[in-house]
Formats: sequence, C-alpha cells, structure tokens
Amino acid sequence: MRILVSNDDGYFSPGIDALARALSAFAEVTVVAPQRDRSGASNSLTLDRPLSVRQAANGYRYVDGTPTDCVHVAITGLLPQRPDLVVSGINDGANMGDDTIYSGTVAAAMEGFLLGVPAIAFSLVQRGWPHLDSAAASAADLVRRFAPHLARQPMLLNINLPARPAAELAGIEVTRLGRRHMAEPVVPAVNPRGETVYWIGPAGSARDAGPGTDFHAVEHGLISVTPLDVDLTGGQWMQPVHDWLAR
Repeated sequence: MRILVSNDDGYFSPGIDALARALSAFAEVTVVAPQRDRSGASNSLTLDRPLSVRQAANGYRYVDGTPTDCVHVAITGLLPQRPDLVVSGINDGANMGDDTIYSGTVAAAMEGFLLGVPAIAFSLVQRGWPHLDSAAASAADLVRRFAPHLARQPMLLNINLPARPAAELAGIEVTRLGRRHMAEPVVPAVNPRGETVYWIGPAGSARDAGPGTDFHAVEHGLISVTPLDVDLTGGQWMQPVHDWLAR
C-alpha cells in the first residue's frame, strides 16, 4: 500500500514524523509537507507564484506552500504513482466541530479526497504532543483497519485522538461534528512602528458537545471518527430560495 503523508504543522513536526514512522511498518510512505507551520490555512491553493519542492536530510519532501498545495502537487505531478491513501497529521491540537473549516490538516486530507484518493486526517486533541507514541500507534491501527474498506468506497475521515496512554483509551466512537461558540475577540497589540495590529483570538468553547459529537467522545477518552462530506449545498434552503424567486 502506498500512503502519502502530509500535515499543516510543517515537515519538521514531531506529529508527522511519528505518524510516518508508524505507517512505514506496513506501507510505502512518502512525506510531502509544508516548509513551515501553515495551521489555519484551510483549503487555500497558491496560484500567484510557482511552488518549490525540496528534500530534507531524512527524505521528507517539503513545499513552500499550503497543505493543499502539498497534496495537489504530490498527486498531480510529483509522485510517479498515485497513492492508495492520503493521511494527514498528526496535528498538534484538536480539529473538531467548526475547526474543520479552517484546519489545514483536514484540508490536506480533503484535497486527496477531491482528487479521488481516500483520505484520513488525524489530530491529537491536546497541544504539546502528550502521549504522541500512543496516538501514532492508534492512528496506524486505524489505517490498517480502514484501508481495505476505503479502497472499495473512498471517503474522507476526520479522527481526533485523546491525549492518553493506550491503556487508558476508552474505545472508538463514530461521531458527528459538534459546534463551538463564536471565537474570542481579536487581541490588539502595537508593533515596533507604533501601529495597531490584531491577533486572531482563540477558538470559542464548545456549544454543541452532547452525546454523539466529536467533543463528547474525546472528553470521555474515546477516539472520535467523523466521516466528512464535501458537498456544502444547503439542501434545506433550496425550496425557500426557489419560492422567493417565484414571487
């Protein structure tokens, strides 16, 4: 099995290294990741300049672009053969609920899916890499279990891993995305030139975090597995909009 591994934290991230090593035990792994941290890059493509691809001493390739750029370039021109699976992560922090809209980790996986390759995004819910070995082992186990099914029915999965030792994981739950409150206000600051600048504030707390959600699962020590759909059509609004136009 050929697996393309990417992320949004950069090719030097402990998360991508742990994931690539764990997957290499049973698959042919190629790493193509951003040159620097591109967290929050979402699905952006670089269209205003060419992209450079270089190779690090450990064999990982890195691109001076976004996570989406990395997967797009890898699948459409860089790799001699299409991968059987795209795996993104392990992200430094959760990607649950509304986070998935902004996440570069999820975007890298989504680009593979949009190009016809099944894909999985992995995130470790606590920042700072606690219990990373356990998370990487869980990720590799899930890839082993899901890969045969994804080969027959390609889909996009978003998986959040609790920051716990393997022995303390409570199991796995298939979940839906929860919802967060609005983000905290921006944080103003003054730069060395005396100009006011603004830092984007932290994400809000969970609003919809009841049973069945990704938030609820990881809070109870469960690995959260959420199938994602790329179709953004608001089906419930089709008829109302049609009716407005008919008046």
